[in-house]
Amino acid sequence: MSNDGRMHLTFRALASPARRQMLDVIKSEPGLSLGGIAAHFDMSRIGVMQHLRVLAEADLVRSVKQGRVRRHFVNAVPIQAIHERWTTEFSALWAGQLTQLKQELEGERAAAAKLEGVLS
Repeated sequence: MSNDGRMHLTFRALASPARRQMLDVIKSEPGLSLGGIAAHFDMSRIGVMQHLRVLAEADLVRSVKQGRVRRHFVNAVPIQAIHERWTTEFSALWAGQLTQLKQELEGERAAAAKLEGVLS
């Protein structure tokens, strides 16, 4: 699957407030079972399972089977990939512009100090 396809799945999964809350719950209590996750929500276990399926398809949640229980863990890699994709480009742009602004302001400050020295 392409990067854009993976990002689409991630954005789709994160579009739901319930799924974002599930990520928060799983992040705060790694290794929760389906029942443990469902206890935090006012929805059926089947509803929780459907949301977990979307999160798993986006690779935001991974599960490990331990005996008869499936433990769930957050995988932050897809979110980090989105962060890097969208902030790296823009942060470089803004860093360059802030550096230019700093140089201009320092130049104006130096010119004002020089002018003040001449006038004194």
